[in-house]
Amino acid sequence: MDARKTVVVTGFEPFGEHKVNASWVAVQELEKLGLGRDINLFVKEIPVEYKAVQTLLPSLWKQHQPQLMVHVGVSGMATTVTLEQCGHNHGYTRPDNSAFCPSSQCCIDKGPDCLLSAIDMELVCKRVNSSSLGVTVSVSEDAGRYLCDYTYYVSLYQGERRCAFVHVPPLEKPYSAEDLGRALKAILREMLKILEEQAEHKDNCKHEH
Repeated sequence: MDARKTVVVTGFEPFGEHKVNASWVAVQELEKLGLGRDINLFVKEIPVEYKAVQTLLPSLWKQHQPQLMVHVGVSGMATTVTLEQCGHNHGYTRPDNSAFCPSSQCCIDKGPDCLLSAIDMELVCKRVNSSSLGVTVSVSEDAGRYLCDYTYYVSLYQGERRCAFVHVPPLEKPYSAEDLGRALKAILREMLKILEEQAEHKDNCKHEH
């Protein structure tokens, strides 16, 4: 039996003005670096399409059963690497790459309005920013009500919130592909540490009662 942990990381295909999607480039850089010998890393490029997300994400969770799934997207407004704390269920009015938009304008029918990641993004941010990474990390609570937010919500719903979303700026604005790959590696290692700490805390609480 493989004792290593499994992490799945996704990036998006090109869309709109993003002829090269920095998110997928950053994920490919992360794949080159790896997350260490104790982690099985799987990467996947996701279409910028609502229907594709609805079918792809449940199959990724089922197939890999990861300890953590992290989705990476690009934000033209971002100048830092941004950790998203929550995904939103409603407000999807922007057509995707195939000119489709969900008629319900929501991710999951009758799902909660907002789902929070099990990971404390402020803590991840603090730890990464106090290292000598050279890439600034910030936290947001609005992933933008497009495919990024949509993907995050669907994944949080599927994966019992063991999930994160990271927005990266476009390439060279200000970070290179290599910088973004290094940043993702540092961020994911911290996220895994935090999930481990939470699991240990739960075990300790159980033994105390």
